[in-house]
Amino acid sequence: MSSLALAVRDSSTMLRRNLLHARRYPSLTLNLLLTPIMLLLLFVYVFGDVMSAGMGGGADRSAYIAYLVPGLLLMTVGSTTIGTAVSVSNDMTEGIIARFRTMAIHRGSVLVGHVVGSVLQSVVSVVLVGGVGVAIGFRSVDATALEWLAAFGLLTMFALALTWIAVGMGMVSPNAEAASNNAMPLIFLPLISSAFVPVDAMPGWFRPVAEYQPFTPAIETLRGLLLGTEIGVNGWLALGWCLALTLLGYFWSKSVFDRDPK
Repeated sequence: MSSLALAVRDSSTMLRRNLLHARRYPSLTLNLLLTPIMLLLLFVYVFGDVMSAGMGGGADRSAYIAYLVPGLLLMTVGSTTIGTAVSVSNDMTEGIIARFRTMAIHRGSVLVGHVVGSVLQSVVSVVLVGGVGVAIGFRSVDATALEWLAAFGLLTMFALALTWIAVGMGMVSPNAEAASNNAMPLIFLPLISSAFVPVDAMPGWFRPVAEYQPFTPAIETLRGLLLGTEIGVNGWLALGWCLALTLLGYFWSKSVFDRDPK
């Protein structure tokens, strides 16, 4: 077999391994999935009228649902990847990685299995959260098929970027608890982005925090694709963040994985 065929075969094996782990131990994935769902229900049914009034322009609860769902979809991606950091940390600390190093398998297949498995879980989680959003009133009637495809591509690229960062976090963490804590920014950053309120409604001193981070341009791009709002430069910024985070996470994870074990 060629080296490419061996890499694909070993990566597929590692992918099946990670998906089996996720199926046998679903509690972590379910807990992480519940966070964006609970926030969606909380901000719609508890704070919905107040938040929509604060947006101005005669917005009602249905308008706030439309505003909220794109941000929660990207928050779902961030929360799902925390499970990846925990899973990678478990593999690093429980000795299975050391065993894989002694076996005749493609070295990169271990990381590829984690990354592809996490991206698939993120896509499934986004579909579930999106289904909850539709059930409570979210509609995207003006989006074309091409815009839906672009939205799906953006969510997948963002999941890939955050997954590589989560893999690096998991590899440098001494245990699963530390990995979970290290990955918390992936779920905290959406809370201080434009996911819940427009950046223009934030205090002036806080706006740079919301503007100059990866989630805000991705959220505004997703809103533009699904709701027809103006995207502007946010599309290019979102693509740039995805590319930068993917490369950073990949080379970080690869450098840590290639180190000789102590």
